[in-house]
Amino acid sequence: MIQFPNAKINLGLQLVEKRPDGFHNLVSCFYPVQWTDALEILPAQGESTFTLSGLPVPGEPKANLCWKAYQLLQKDFGLPPIQMHLHKVIPMGAGLGGGSSDAAFTLKILNELFKLNLSSEQLENYARPLGSDCAFFVQNKPVLAVEKGDVFEPISVDLTGWYILLVYPNLAISTAEAYAGVSPRFPENSLKTLLAQEITAWKDTVVNDFEASLFPKYPLLQEIKKQLYGMGAVYASMSGSGSTMYGLFKTPPVPPLPFPKEYSVWQGVL
Repeated sequence: MIQFPNAKINLGLQLVEKRPDGFHNLVSCFYPVQWTDALEILPAQGESTFTLSGLPVPGEPKANLCWKAYQLLQKDFGLPPIQMHLHKVIPMGAGLGGGSSDAAFTLKILNELFKLNLSSEQLENYARPLGSDCAFFVQNKPVLAVEKGDVFEPISVDLTGWYILLVYPNLAISTAEAYAGVSPRFPENSLKTLLAQEITAWKDTVVNDFEASLFPKYPLLQEIKKQLYGMGAVYASMSGSGSTMYGLFKTPPVPPLPFPKEYSVWQGVL
């Protein structure tokens, strides 16, 4: 069985407060985007195997979140051996949730392949220990994410028909580095209220709080944002803790795009 784990973007990201457990409470709208990896899982004879292709993934394969997801279900349900192959396309350290998506899709494929009959809520509970945004990819629909980004509230944000351009400047920013520079604060206006405005108003109101500390450290990110607006984006922002920048457009961006060839660029329709 093969499926295509997709990325997500953050529409706004408010860092509200630091938690006693060392994590941060946040508020953000997670929105799925069809920049995808490819994940295949088949029953196997003998020992289970996990192989990788595409973008190089650091670390041992069996330290990968996909393998850890398999181990969680194997422990509880005595799953038989599998052959699992991940073809990596979504950049890592990019604020797109690619690794979390791969893990969540592993859970969903195994649930279907071996007829475990787990509900979405049960799958989300398996996903949460794997990563803060992992549970989002179980239902894979726009949500308002709160607390650590693993508790979801419904939100009526619909970008259907909008064009999106994502630009990853081959700059991986670790979560630890991103959080080291932030100053959490309670916002004056709720993100849910701000996102209820017309998209044309988002430019001046909907903010990713990581930009304040990461733009001075990596000026190229602010430059990409300026370029996206210069190309006609109605709204542009950093996704997650970076370093992917994205722009929302009413019409497709007109080539040639003003980005170096070593950047990873993806565009599509939401």
